[in-house]
Amino acid sequence: MTSGEMLARVSDLRAHRTPFVLATVVRAERPTSAKPGDRAVVLADGTIDGFVGGSCAESTVRSEGLRLLRAGESGLLRITPDGDDGGDPVEGLRTVGNPCLSGGTLEIFLESIVPPTMVTVVGDSPVARALARVGRSLEFEVTAWPAPEQPVAPDTAGVVVASHGRDEIPVLRAALAAGVPYVAVVASRRRADAVRADLVAAGVAEPDVARLHGPAGLDLGARTAPEIALSVFAELLAGRSGAPPAAPAAVPAGSAALAGPVALAGPAAQAGPAGPAAAVDPVCGMTVTAAAPTPSAEHGGTVHWFCCDGCRRAFLAGTADG
Repeated sequence: MTSGEMLARVSDLRAHRTPFVLATVVRAERPTSAKPGDRAVVLADGTIDGFVGGSCAESTVRSEGLRLLRAGESGLLRITPDGDDGGDPVEGLRTVGNPCLSGGTLEIFLESIVPPTMVTVVGDSPVARALARVGRSLEFEVTAWPAPEQPVAPDTAGVVVASHGRDEIPVLRAALAAGVPYVAVVASRRRADAVRADLVAAGVAEPDVARLHGPAGLDLGARTAPEIALSVFAELLAGRSGAPPAAPAAVPAGSAALAGPVALAGPAAQAGPAGPAAAVDPVCGMTVTAAAPTPSAEHGGTVHWFCCDGCRRAFLAGTADG
């Protein structure tokens, strides 16, 4: 894959909001097949596009890339034949021994690239506009719900409604039916209860209605539209992190800024997509990814995974001799 093709591949992944790890070789000691500047992308299913070394080095990059992607982190990976460079541990550097390497040491920077949490705002009220401003300042991807009949984006993280009652029931029904993690309506307590009753009357199951946050936001004593928007994002983030829920925001009855609903939709911030499990190569002891295209073989009803075809052949030869 040429440099231009790699840039196009990365651009396409970003455009489609696909999480991935960009692996870049920054140092290579002879003899290695990879050279500084070689790059590859590691996807959440373990697929690797590009080149960062032979099959053994690639296996290590796959395992470490998936580990970092699940954590939403980046780091420097050193792959050596013996796994120990004799130095003190260095923060931010992970050294992995790969006894199958033909020689040399590789240092590869692994950068997790996870799409920002998407937030779709429905409505044109002061709170809706404030939600867009506050969300973008928090680096959320803020978009507008195009129309009530539009489907919910598959990676939506939340839906809040500030539309002064316009189209709120169809939007909330769609968000709840799609299993959006955070669904809320910005309104007074009385109006939020009326929205719940309307959802039940519209045929929404009561367990789904119970997931509606209304009034939206944590009780931060918010009064202005920007303060209310901040409380909404605080509630969304608290729920995402597993923090204990706080009381909902107290909404002044009759507040014009709160008279409508606001819809927020976005991918739940990915601490990292779930990926394939890990396994240990029974020949060399390396940790590898237990999924294709990692080499594998079945013996005695158990599937074994290997860092390279060489270890797989050695294992099969040993089982045949036994």
